[in-house]
Amino acid sequence: MAFESFTVEDIATRAATIHTLRRGAGPPLLLLHGYPQTHFIWHKIADRLSEQYTVVLTDLRGYGDSSKPEGGARHENYSFRAMAQDQVEVMRHLGHETFFVASHDRGARTAHRMCLDHPQAVRKVCFMDIAPTLRMYRDTSKEFATKYMWWFFLIQKAPLPEHMIGADAAFFLEQHFELQSGTSGALTDEALKEYNRFFCTPDAIHASCEDYRASADIDLEMDEEDEKAGRKVECPVLALWGEKGALGKLWDVLEVWRQYARAPVQGRALDSGHYLAEEQPEEVLQELLRFFAN
Repeated sequence: MAFESFTVEDIATRAATIHTLRRGAGPPLLLLHGYPQTHFIWHKIADRLSEQYTVVLTDLRGYGDSSKPEGGARHENYSFRAMAQDQVEVMRHLGHETFFVASHDRGARTAHRMCLDHPQAVRKVCFMDIAPTLRMYRDTSKEFATKYMWWFFLIQKAPLPEHMIGADAAFFLEQHFELQSGTSGALTDEALKEYNRFFCTPDAIHASCEDYRASADIDLEMDEEDEKAGRKVECPVLALWGEKGALGKLWDVLEVWRQYARAPVQGRALDSGHYLAEEQPEEVLQELLRFFAN
């Protein structure tokens, strides 16, 4: 069973309780998951990473076994700023003032905000299968809206998406994974059981919608403020994306990230759909080991 050797702790931050697992010694490495998943996305590589790093895995607020606070008038409690603050507080609680970050999807957007709000904390960052949120919304096209329909469906006013997803949450989840994955069988039965366990409840569905609503509202304001102030990612960046997915077809991923970072940006596409760490775990592992070692 995955993560049996990891220490589990629910850590209270100023505004949430974050489900946290940790194992290993060496430099601290925080792993952040995306939608509609949990820390479990790292189950194929976490053990091996912990041989060289102090690996910390969390469930973002609103996901998995972390708490699901009320969203607020503008969904501000699910802003990437709030999510990033949680993660910094978790790492400080564990004694880590600075650390590496590897991140996917919503977790990568949280990591991007963390790099802007807490530049002194993040030593290096890996973003998996994203471009910056502001850039993606600005570049909205028919193809983008089709491939990323979740961005436009989940932000609709409650309770519309919550009701529609809740009518058959398992079906919604199954279809989401089928559309996003590029490698048959990559999401194991154990992983799918875990994702269904957390996602198919009214609280989890609502919280994940609040996450997306924030990104189309208050998060964009924060991003625009950063742009006007000239704030960029200051630490080295590794960008990885799935060659079978839509991101690399719609954007020149490395060139976009170079516009949002002052430090060097490197990376490449993997033979994968959206779920890189589950579809191509060995390649992801080697990329992370190489990047964080130098």
